[in-house]
Amino acid sequence: MPRDWVKPLRKAPEQSGALLRHAAGDAPLAELHLWPYRSLPRRGFAGFIGLTAALLSLPLLVSLGSPVLWGLLPFLVLAVAGLWWALSRSYRDGEVIEVLKLWPDRVELVRQDPGRTPREWAANPHWVRLMLHPKGGPVPQYLTLSGDGREVEIGAFLSEGERLALHGELREALAALR
Repeated sequence: MPRDWVKPLRKAPEQSGALLRHAAGDAPLAELHLWPYRSLPRRGFAGFIGLTAALLSLPLLVSLGSPVLWGLLPFLVLAVAGLWWALSRSYRDGEVIEVLKLWPDRVELVRQDPGRTPREWAANPHWVRLMLHPKGGPVPQYLTLSGDGREVEIGAFLSEGERLALHGELREALAALR
């Protein structure tokens, strides 16, 4: 899944029922990173481009030594270059990352989109509401956090099942902070 609890929320021993507390200025109790799913890893990208170039060059083998080769060659090179550009652009556009940090007295969400300044949201965990909108949002099972007078989306680029799983994890983490 395209999410990672870089620092999972740890609880104190069950008999005490207390959450591990940190002083102001300390590292967060928990940290979650979210990013869009990549169905084609970088290694697969290079292999796909190479295989496409090899398959597109098969018709050129028949035309070796004829003037038709020079008529087909620019179009095949243009097709491979266009494919390379489109996939590279897709990778650049998909370099979104959301970082959620949890402290006893603060919840902070930072979203970094390529080419934009980071968008930040913070609120007191006691007042934060985690909402799952089964219908009516831009995507099914739309997940939002609200607090401090704002409502922000989280993980909209995840699949429906991943958002449902994330909802459960965040509900438990926020309950542990209260």
